[in-house]
Amino acid sequence: MGAGEGEGAVEEATGFEVGIVVPKLSRLAAAAGGADDCVARLVRELEGAGLLVERVRGVPAEFIKLAAPMGTLGRAAAEMQMKKLTYIGMDLQFEWDQVAAFVRQPDGSLFSWRERYYCFRYLIYGIVNRTNSEITLKFDDKEFHWKENESLLTRLESEGVVKQVFPLHDEIKRKQLLRNWALNWLDFTWQPIDEIYSYFGTKIATYFAFLGMYTRWLFFPAVFGLATQLIDFGSLQWLVLPAFFIFVISWAVFFLQFWKRKNSALLARWGINCSLSEYKNLDNELGSLGDSLTIEEKKFADVSAEKRKLQMNEWFGVLLRIRNNGIIVLAIICLQLPFELAYAHLYEITETEVMRYLLTAVYLVAIQYYTRIGGKVSVNLIKYENNQGEESSSASLVYKSYIGLFYHASLYRDILALRQVLIQRLIVSQVLENLIENSIPYLKYSYKKYIAVHKKKHEKESPSGKSLRLSTRVEKEYLKPSYTASIGAELEDGLFDDFLELTLQFGMIMMFACAFPLIFCFAALNNITEIRADALKLLVMLKRPVPRAAATIGAWLNIFQFLVVMAICTNCLLLVCLYDEEGKWRIEPGLAAILIMEHALLLIKFGFSHFVPEEPAWVKANRVRYVAQAQNVCSKQLLRSISKLDAKLD
Repeated sequence: MGAGEGEGAVEEATGFEVGIVVPKLSRLAAAAGGADDCVARLVRELEGAGLLVERVRGVPAEFIKLAAPMGTLGRAAAEMQMKKLTYIGMDLQFEWDQVAAFVRQPDGSLFSWRERYYCFRYLIYGIVNRTNSEITLKFDDKEFHWKENESLLTRLESEGVVKQVFPLHDEIKRKQLLRNWALNWLDFTWQPIDEIYSYFGTKIATYFAFLGMYTRWLFFPAVFGLATQLIDFGSLQWLVLPAFFIFVISWAVFFLQFWKRKNSALLARWGINCSLSEYKNLDNELGSLGDSLTIEEKKFADVSAEKRKLQMNEWFGVLLRIRNNGIIVLAIICLQLPFELAYAHLYEITETEVMRYLLTAVYLVAIQYYTRIGGKVSVNLIKYENNQGEESSSASLVYKSYIGLFYHASLYRDILALRQVLIQRLIVSQVLENLIENSIPYLKYSYKKYIAVHKKKHEKESPSGKSLRLSTRVEKEYLKPSYTASIGAELEDGLFDDFLELTLQFGMIMMFACAFPLIFCFAALNNITEIRADALKLLVMLKRPVPRAAATIGAWLNIFQFLVVMAICTNCLLLVCLYDEEGKWRIEPGLAAILIMEHALLLIKFGFSHFVPEEPAWVKANRVRYVAQAQNVCSKQLLRSISKLDAKLD
């Protein structure tokens, strides 16, 4: 095991957080010693980089576990020129000898999980051949060359020696989260968000914070919806559904506004500075003060050419998005529409409820795989769009995938039949989603485990009659599936599927709120289960996810707001089609009143959005104080620069 850097390790050190998977040497190579093979060379280089190394020989492969003293991570962060939030509210380049100036994490650590992971990657991929010649490396009976200035790990990956680099679970923290979070059913929607952030990173913690708040807020329309079904309002019964509709729209608007407040409060608590974007280039501007004359000499023609190129790329991207949307709509009309018609016809001719539930289950499974295929096609189309970043790509894919989901409900002209279909789709879809997302990872792990053990039994080195099992935690983690999206890991991680599931649920309960007010009760109960099921999935079923940067829920917030507008339109249509005692819809002269209500609700939607500030007062006060401190620091630095320049001129 490699020695660490003493000064940082005394203050703080990480556990084993990263694993490298390499094949096991053959029996002949192991008997010969293999003292100078490429894996041994990799271990020596990792120890030379200041990492703590432990080699573990497992059943499927050999594993190299990595930990790092805080001093090693700190110097790596400085070399990476990592930006971190300081106590004056500015993101400045990290310096190891100025640690006290930087804001610490909620758990007291210097670096977040994402920062630590990328420091690890910088260290292990930063091991390069600094000699003036190629180095010959060997593994088993294979020989290859390590070129000058080439990354050793990259070379070993290309040669198939390094199979995978992945984050490791911290057993102490994992078991603590299991006890206090995943298995803590008594607290319903309560979650240790700060501990989730420290362990999984910003993006996953933000998802669970949103899911928890959404579930708590669902209790309000759930209680109102339950009251509409249990209480007889007598002569005022005709006002119940319009009142419920107005309440639900107002609820959704306030929920999304209060989520923005909570999101900004979380970011402030976690030390993520996304509000002070105006200061992110201040240090570059001040640092380039002496080079201002050189900058002014830049030709205006170059700037104009760059501007024309950016404008051309922007409009070319718009045309590509229009083309791709047309392709998706055409595919839905030609492929999904006939499928929806066939399902609707079979549903109507099916007589028993059991067969209808079974038919709905088959339909939803087929739709899921159809959507997955369509999603992968959309990913390939998006690659050619000029989308600005991952969030724009996600929004583009969601809007493509969401087209046509309203078609089935429009086939029914019977309010009772529509309610029955909503119940079946919500219950069956949620049960199927939970079964699929928790059973498939377990089945994949079990299959990989069986293959690894079965292969080992047929090797000569395995003692006959001895039962084989996975004895170490790292090899069990290696065999677990990764947390990736069903549409492909190149666009999004597994949160894409989880957010898509929430979005489809929100759209269903909002757009058909007047048809079936009890749907909010089903959604609330499902989400209570979803919180614990998703927590168990991340802590038990899957590898520890690679941390990703995300300050908000991104494009999903825009989609939720879009669905609120769609809900106003669809529920107004439902109210226009008033129904009699038999549940048959008919058009009444109340159309004018409903149109007035629609415009009033649109006004409520866009008006109420400005009543609730998007950030709490204490966050805003801190931001104002940070602005004053930043201006003070920048003013002093600018005055010193002017004084130095004046002294040179004299």
